[in-house]
Parts: sequence; C-alpha cells; structure tokens
Amino acid sequence: MSISTSNIGSVFIITPSGRLDTNTSPEAEKLITEAIDGGESKIVVDFTETEYISSAGLRVILKTAKLLKPKNGAVTLCNANEQIEEVLEISGFLGMIMLLDSLDEAAAAVNK
Repeated sequence: MSISTSNIGSVFIITPSGRLDTNTSPEAEKLITEAIDGGESKIVVDFTETEYISSAGLRVILKTAKLLKPKNGAVTLCNANEQIEEVLEISGFLGMIMLLDSLDEAAAAVNK
C-alpha cells in the first residue's frame, strides 16, 4: 500500500491505495496524526484507489474523527467501492461520518 496526500485549499486529502488493513493502517494512522499535529483540521479520506478496508482501517478513521473533534475539525470520506461502503454501513460509521460520491463534494462538506 502507498498513501498519497494533497490539499484542496485548507482541506487535507489522504488517498490510500490498495488495502487499508492491519499491515498498512499504522502508516496511515501515523501520517494522519502528524498532519493533525501539524495543524490540519479538515481531512478527507479519498478511497478512489483503496480496494479493501478492515477493522484496523476503520479504527484509523475513528481515531481521526476523535482527534479532530476537540480542534473543531472534521473528516469526510469519499469514492468508496461497494465493499468499503458496506463495511462502513455495517459498522455504523455512516451514522457518524459522511461518505460522499466525489472528492469535490467531500471537500465542500468538510469546509462547512
């Protein structure tokens, strides 16, 4: 797995490729934590290149939301494939974190 990052204005975009699982989630968690510690407060996780997410990957997203809450920040998700969307739905994440169809929508939502 590799992780690319970019910015759209004040929004930090993280795009994991491949699998976000037990083997790869520590790298994603470290990257996101460092970004938040560095002042990022609006984060979008773009699943365009992600084919699979496990409970370890879900934990990274949950930790991101928890770290951002005291900073009045926000996280949104976008471009999930069917498997990832199903995992997010079954785990109850979609009741807490928005999943949108496009990066533009997610960036706009996290800016509100």
